[in-house]
Amino acid sequence: MNTHPFISGLSPEEIRHLQEAVLLNTAAALEEDLGSGDLTASLLPADLKAHARVISREAAVLCGKAWFEACFHALDTNVTIRWHVREGEAIHADQLLCELSGNARALLSAERPALNFLQTLSGTATTTRRYAEAIQGAGAAVMDTRKTVPGLRLAQKYAVRTGGGANQRTGLYDGILIKENHIAAAGGIAQVLEAAFALDAGVPIQIEVENLDELNQALSAGARLILLDNFDLDALRQAVALTHGRAVLEASGNITLDNIRAIAETGVQRISIGSLTKHLRAVDLSMRVATL
Repeated sequence: MNTHPFISGLSPEEIRHLQEAVLLNTAAALEEDLGSGDLTASLLPADLKAHARVISREAAVLCGKAWFEACFHALDTNVTIRWHVREGEAIHADQLLCELSGNARALLSAERPALNFLQTLSGTATTTRRYAEAIQGAGAAVMDTRKTVPGLRLAQKYAVRTGGGANQRTGLYDGILIKENHIAAAGGIAQVLEAAFALDAGVPIQIEVENLDELNQALSAGARLILLDNFDLDALRQAVALTHGRAVLEASGNITLDNIRAIAETGVQRISIGSLTKHLRAVDLSMRVATL
């Protein structure tokens, strides 16, 4: 039984990190919006009770219940929220998502920050689901990047997983991605990989290559996780044949819904897409409040 408002399948450590992120994210959002106090909500009697309903205006994948709930409970721990959909569930236009009851001032003051989180994270999950469904059965995984909204990295990466994608490193501390500038500064592919292996940091080591010659160099130097940057379909097929299972290959650059299926069918194991978290389109949601 899932006893927290996240998707199932997360480890206890992942849940703990997300719970910490929820508190930090919502505290910052409420401080940004409320400042010294909600002047408009103060027009209402302090003890007035109200009921609210949240409706989806379009089809989407629901994500962000924990952030939504935390906004209201930060202002009134007695607010009750009854959900009619599960986290990660596909929703349709005009669907009732949840009902809330509690102090009217709290409901109105938390409305915008709460909806901002739910709309934004649902948008990321919805986009990810479209990409994941486009390559279903092809044997590749849709991966995220570090191209996230500042301050919302854990939240957006969680939304990617909610939509059916997979996470790469969270930051610069839990994985090594060697790019062209690192290679140039270190003196070459062999040299930079040698330095990375010598760190013995216990984290994944990935190197980016821009052509088949660089791929050969990376394989010869012992690379086992290789990013193929802006390879066309023919080059991807050649890369898969050349690698012959010696390394995990990840395609990246100019990935769209129109071409992702063809890319997955070249045989690469991973496809990273920055637009999952970079090109945000929030889902259209609406909340209506009525006094009791």
